[in-house]
Amino acid sequence: MRPSALLLSPVAGVALLAMLTPAHAADKPRTMPTRDVKVVYDVQPQGAPAPQQITVWFADGLMRIDSPDGRGETILDRDRHLLTIVMNSARVYMQVPERQSLRSPFLLDPSMNFERAGTGVVAGLPCTRWNITANGGKATACITADGVLLSEEGVDQQGARGKLEAQQVVYGPIPAATFAAPSGYSRVAHPEGPDAYERGGAQQSAPALGAAPAGKP
Repeated sequence: MRPSALLLSPVAGVALLAMLTPAHAADKPRTMPTRDVKVVYDVQPQGAPAPQQITVWFADGLMRIDSPDGRGETILDRDRHLLTIVMNSARVYMQVPERQSLRSPFLLDPSMNFERAGTGVVAGLPCTRWNITANGGKATACITADGVLLSEEGVDQQGARGKLEAQQVVYGPIPAATFAAPSGYSRVAHPEGPDAYERGGAQQSAPALGAAPAGKP
């Protein structure tokens, strides 16, 4: 997994998620929030003229990423190893087994190399800065003591750059329905089949954090 990773495009049926195994040691940050939290990020891939605002919801073993245009959501259920991709315009959703470690800029992987780099304040919250390296990529991130990623800026192994920064962080119970397909939506099969995620076809159509989204300058 690289520090600067895929940016979700739910409408295209793309998921960008990491293995959500919580980990914490003296020389590493927590890699997933330890309590329910909603975070609004500004995300700016390389080549994008301005940041896009992405809302990400975290709960126990669950994560949901809302597309910036409101057309879709991607939900990961870590305990069930299940990925749900929701497309609001068509009122449908797809479910795909989460069979490999897909990449996400919103979650870090405990297998990465971390080095403390001071402290900071982002979105009004104190955080520890970390220099991160993994698979030829590198990034600097600021993470709270309870595992919320507040900022990240880096370059991946292909040289693509990108950054994100939390604008709003709201702690509090999140209803279970937030992490489920909306009532009344129909379930459909992934057009490439569930094995598409293992073949890498789904990832190939996704823009990187360090690249402008498809169709955007």
